[in-house]
Amino acid sequence: MTDLDQRIASVLRERAEGEIDARRLLRGSRALGRRRQVRRRVTAGTALALVGVLGFVGVVKADVGGLAGRLPWTATTPAVAPPPVPPLADGVPGAAVAPARVGTDPGVLHFAIDPGRARYLGWGAHAGTIESVRFSVGSGTPVLVEVTATAGHLDDYPIEGLPVDVVRDRLPFDGTVQRARGNSGLLMSWQPVRGLYARASTTDLDQAALRRAVEVLRFDTARRCAGPVRLTDLPAGARVVGCDVDVSSFPGLVTANLTVNRDRTHYMWLRYRYASHVAGSRTEGNRTIAGRPAYLSPDGTTLELLGQPKVDLVAQLRWAADGTGPPGFTEAEAGTLLGGAKLATDPTDSKTWP
Repeated sequence: MTDLDQRIASVLRERAEGEIDARRLLRGSRALGRRRQVRRRVTAGTALALVGVLGFVGVVKADVGGLAGRLPWTATTPAVAPPPVPPLADGVPGAAVAPARVGTDPGVLHFAIDPGRARYLGWGAHAGTIESVRFSVGSGTPVLVEVTATAGHLDDYPIEGLPVDVVRDRLPFDGTVQRARGNSGLLMSWQPVRGLYARASTTDLDQAALRRAVEVLRFDTARRCAGPVRLTDLPAGARVVGCDVDVSSFPGLVTANLTVNRDRTHYMWLRYRYASHVAGSRTEGNRTIAGRPAYLSPDGTTLELLGQPKVDLVAQLRWAADGTGPPGFTEAEAGTLLGGAKLATDPTDSKTWP
């Protein structure tokens, strides 16, 4: 069992007599995906940079800073194609107009950046918690901005790439910039409008650069949490509660992760990875989904849909075969999820994203 699995098992023991904490489980799913993506890329021997969020999408305060000392959202490869920009969410108000809607729809980002002044590296939205955007301005150090309608969500939400307990006290939300623990980076918290709370973080120690970076934020615009994969068929009673996309190494690497739950107790994760330098790790399956080959792992925890060149599409049914972690979904339900997944015809062209 990994350290993350142990932490999740601990969460479940704490909630043995009550409802599972969806917010903490979502944080853990994000951390799990990032770690597994890193392991798979190292095994494949590719020279692709480590990616960020979107790895998976999040619940416990997992220490992702230990990944060979590399931050999952700082290393990027030179892009030869225009970097993707989340499409506009027509008819949806931005956070400045409707701050209470932030975190209510995992398919929508109620804030954005000015794509003419900065580059998107990743984005995410999680029902009931936060929305986030990672970006860089010119050649500057990447900045992660998270927004929420509830200040407490950021008080206990870990910051990727920084020490787990970097946020030890309540954030002031007064616009001040403070150094993270051990001078590992900078934090800035403020209220763009009343009822909206924002936190910016970076591993850089240049306070002026951080303040300049947040000037590219747009709170009057809403965009879709879109990626190279979209779900069209869900198991009975299930819903999508989390979305994460990472394009920090675009066009060589694109990842997306979707979190699905039922009754806030059963969880399943769909992870998508396109790697231009990897032909595919598996060709023969032991199952079929809608006439297409698929592979169920020996421990029954993952189901992979095969046959997509350079693309991995995997459903994580549950955390572990021994039952640790939140209750999962059945193989048949995972097949429903995978069978209904619509994929981009060209992952390097965001215009083809479904």
